[in-house]
This record gives sequence, structure tokens and C-alpha cells, in this order.
Amino acid sequence: MMNRRGLRGGWRMGALLIAAVMGAPLLSATPAVAVHGAVPGDFNGDGYRDAVLPAPGANIAGKRGAGAVVVLYGGKAGLSTSRRATIMQNTAGVPGTAESNDGFGAATATADLNRDGYADLVVSAPYEDTTRGEDAGTVTVLWGSRSGLTSGTDLPATTAGRYYGLDVAAASTGPGAKTEVLVAGYEGSMAFTGPFSRRGTYGRAVENRDTASVGSVALGDFDHGGSPDEVAVTVRLSDLSGGEVYINPVYGGAQQMGNGLIAATGDVNGDGYADLVVGDPDEPDHGGADGALGGRVLLWYGSARGIARDTKPVQLTQDTPGVPGTSEKEDKFGGALAVDDLNGDGLADIVVGSPLEDTGKRNAGQVTVIPGRRTGALGSGAYAFTQDTAGIPGADEAEDSFGTAVAVGDINKDGKPELFISAAEENNATGAVWVLPGGTNGPTAKGSSMITAPSVGFPQKDSTLLGGNGLLGVI
Repeated sequence: MMNRRGLRGGWRMGALLIAAVMGAPLLSATPAVAVHGAVPGDFNGDGYRDAVLPAPGANIAGKRGAGAVVVLYGGKAGLSTSRRATIMQNTAGVPGTAESNDGFGAATATADLNRDGYADLVVSAPYEDTTRGEDAGTVTVLWGSRSGLTSGTDLPATTAGRYYGLDVAAASTGPGAKTEVLVAGYEGSMAFTGPFSRRGTYGRAVENRDTASVGSVALGDFDHGGSPDEVAVTVRLSDLSGGEVYINPVYGGAQQMGNGLIAATGDVNGDGYADLVVGDPDEPDHGGADGALGGRVLLWYGSARGIARDTKPVQLTQDTPGVPGTSEKEDKFGGALAVDDLNGDGLADIVVGSPLEDTGKRNAGQVTVIPGRRTGALGSGAYAFTQDTAGIPGADEAEDSFGTAVAVGDINKDGKPELFISAAEENNATGAVWVLPGGTNGPTAKGSSMITAPSVGFPQKDSTLLGGNGLLGVI
């Protein structure tokens, strides 16, 4: 464990004053961070998905915080730390060079971009210095092949600006524009659409500077039209809990009700339309203001008309009937998100991280699963995991931040997805990732495993951030 103030003073931790968005003043972000980690993907085409463990604080060739990504190859028996590949900017075939505080691996996303049957991995380094300037950032596609991820090409930003790659999202639902990579940055977002190729070509690149200071992005087909809709969530605004939420932001304004810091998509009610889920871990500064004690999650249902700007979202908190726990100050419920079908009922479930939840130990962290429902109010049947849950290795310790990031994916091809949970501040911020096996009714703590930074080849004593730093730098 590590004091949170100490962590903020380590990897890329300068306070950043950000320009106004649409005339609204922004609060400082300390530091800028990326929020999403990739779901497992079959990078070597053997039929088993492979797990992605980012380590954006890893020291590489003497360069502190240069960053790396570890891929653990899936198989019938699950994951083994001995079957791994560690990829960094010094890896042959990968663009760039490992430099101090690049943060390679800060955000990751998975999709088969060139539609060759191998999953590809999108990796950002938002603090990379380039010819565009200091902390300009880069985004790299690592291409899947029979040998796994062996080469990469960059997706370039078109203008100057900082922190390109704060977050990335990827989707491949069909040829051409139905395959897309969306990149967040302080100057706005960049959308790349197919066809993509291993040579680094793509069909089209569109920059959106109308929605500046984007901190989180997501893709989901809200109207079942066959192409991804874009979601952009700004960094925190001074008059809101969290930032503004935009759907297809070039064409309209922000959602009129609801805000947050992180977005994810999935079909929660099984009607064939993707739904938008946003985590809003902030609390209102005063009574009657937007937000909720302890944090909240907001849900907008998709429809034949998509999601209208004036749609009122469903609000979920730890005080929602059926949801474990109680809303308490600074829990940061909604600080991490994943939306996927964990129990095979055809409905996406909402996985919520509360990385600063006190579980008897300050800021030890908790993860809550809220099952999807075709009808009726959400919350019934929800369940939670902490490091004190029977069967989960380790134990709750102060400041671990269990639930920093969450992801879902079936890595042993049994049809029962595993749940991945990270704790960035575990073991002096070297970090750790837990793998909870999939079960008939969802993930189970029994048989779960814990992956530490030393077990995958990182010997440094602090700040590796295995599993990613999520939103910890800003919440």
C-alpha cells in the first residue's frame, strides 16, 4: 500500500490547469490520467482470448515511468504468468523509444481493426514528448498475428496539443466506417475509421475540437444502426460533479441531465440497443447540486432513435435497493466501469469500481456487480467483492484502491467470462490484478488468482501501477 498523496507525487504528477470548455471553467486535474483498460482479445488466433495488463509506471531500460503492457496468453487451463509477452516502446517493431514518464500503456483498447481474424491492441502514451510538443502524446496500434503482437504503427494526431491518448476506445462491427478507434485528449478527440491495415493506413481521420478537454471515450451502437456512436466525456468542470457527457459530439450538445468522468457501453436490458453507462464518482459541493453522496452510476437506455439529449438517466448508488453497502462520503462509487454479460443471460451487467471505499480499512476499495434486467428497477441481485471476500488472495489494506480498473473477458473458452480487477496502489503502488473465474451465475471468488508486478517481470519497488492508474490521479 502507499499513501495516495505519495502516489500522486510520483508518476507524471504535475498539477495541470486546463483551458475552458465551451466557456465553462475547468478545475485543475492532478494529474491527467487515462481511464480505460483493454478487454482480453485473441491476439495470436489460437481461439483463446489473451489478458492485457498495462503497467504505465514501469521503469524500462533505466527510464522511470516509461511504461509497458504485459499480455498473458489464454488457454484451456487459464492464464499463466510464464506464458507472457512484455511490450514497450523499445520492443522491435514498435514505434518510438522508451523515455522517462511516457506512460506507455496508460490507456488500452482491443478490436480486430484490419479484420484479419486476429485481435489488435491500441495503446496510448499520453505523456510522450513529440515534435508536436512536450506531453503531446502518442497512440499506437499493436497488430495481432499468429505470433501474437509483433509489430505496431501509430495513429497520429493532426494538430498540436497535449495529452493525446488520455483514453482510447475501439470497435469492429463491420468493414470500413463500422470499424473505429476513438482517442481522447485535451484538444478534443480524434476518430479513425477503417479500412485499417498493418502498414498503418486507415480510411479516414476526423478531429473534433468542438468538445475540448476530453478525458474518457466510448463507442456503442445506441440505435442499432450498424455503426458505432461516439461518446466523449470531458474532464471535470467546476460547476458539475464530473464533466459533460456528449453523444456523437460533433452533431449536438451535451446530455442535459447527468455528467461524470468515465463511460462504457453495453445492452443492459437485452433489447438489441446498446446502452450508455457513465460513472460519476464525484460528490456535489452543496445541497441540491448534481451528483450523489459517495458517487453514482448513470444509465441511458438506447432505442430506435438512439439517446436523446434531454433523456433523464437512471441513477444507481449504493443506497439503491439491492446494491450492497451504503453511500458514504468519498467512496468514489463509479470510479471504474465495465459493461458485459457475466452470467450468460443475454443481458449486460454493470461492473462498478469504488476504489476509495472504506471496508474497515481506509480506501481499501470494492467492486460491485449490478445484473442487467429486461424489466423493472436495477439493483436486485447485485453483489460485491473486496480483498476480504473469502477466496480472494490477499487482504484489505488501507489505501490499496481495489477496483481501480475492471474488465471482463473469457480467457479459457468455457463460455463463462472472467472478471479482472486491479488495485493500482497495492504493494507500494506497484499494483496488482485479480482474475476471478467465470461461473454459471457470474464470477466467483473461489479459485481466483492475484498477479503482482514482480510475478510478470517488474522488479521495481514502487509506482509500477500494474493494471493501470484508472481515475486515481483525479479523484
